[in-house]
Amino acid sequence: MKYAVVTGTSKGFGASIAERLLKAGVNVVGIARNQNQQLNQVADESRVSYQHFTCNLTDVDRLDRIFEKINDQVFKKDTELVYLINNAATVNPIDIATKHTIEAVQAHMQLNLIAPIITTALVLKRAKHCGIKTIITNISSGAADRSTYGWSAYGASKAGLNRYTNTVALEQKELGTKHKVILFNPSIMDTNMQGDIRSASPESFQAVDQFKQYKEDNQLSDTSDVAEVLVDILMDEEKIINGKYYQIKDYR
Repeated sequence: MKYAVVTGTSKGFGASIAERLLKAGVNVVGIARNQNQQLNQVADESRVSYQHFTCNLTDVDRLDRIFEKINDQVFKKDTELVYLINNAATVNPIDIATKHTIEAVQAHMQLNLIAPIITTALVLKRAKHCGIKTIITNISSGAADRSTYGWSAYGASKAGLNRYTNTVALEQKELGTKHKVILFNPSIMDTNMQGDIRSASPESFQAVDQFKQYKEDNQLSDTSDVAEVLVDILMDEEKIINGKYYQIKDYR
């Protein structure tokens, strides 16, 4: 049996990833603040299981406790492979650095960077103990590689996630494990995050008109289409290259 743990499954890209995995015959555990009832229906139709855990991923203490339960659910005697997909993220706060509040920056970093670090560590630790092959995917962004006015927090958190992922992949290679840790850049998709970006003021985010144009010109990818590409990559696990930075643009 295969299990996948996916964060941010209530809507958007996370929900699409979970749906595609279920249709591919993978049992899915979803983590989000709200439950997506449609995923239960997809699981029933696909004859696999879907289990939801309600959690605000910025609550590190609760996240630790929940993953202890999740690891018990997925690392079983009949489990052949476990996936972890750290998808949940936020682009807020969108503003210049001098206007950031301590609370906003802390919440941002806890969701975008600290939560994936914690979940990766907890899953790899259990995988080592159980001897079950594990593949971890952290969702990246082009913002990690360039400076964008108003996105200092977002760019920093994604750049940090990239370096963390690369380092953990190196560690797994040097330790001689069978685990793989990769990055996936889905590029711009039609999600609520894009709505947040378009609602920003030009004073806070200079490129806001460009992102409004993306929507008007129908240049935003459908999350289901992008999720299909990612799941296709994950299903061919033997060909996955540990530490690789996968990009949706390479598959279109």
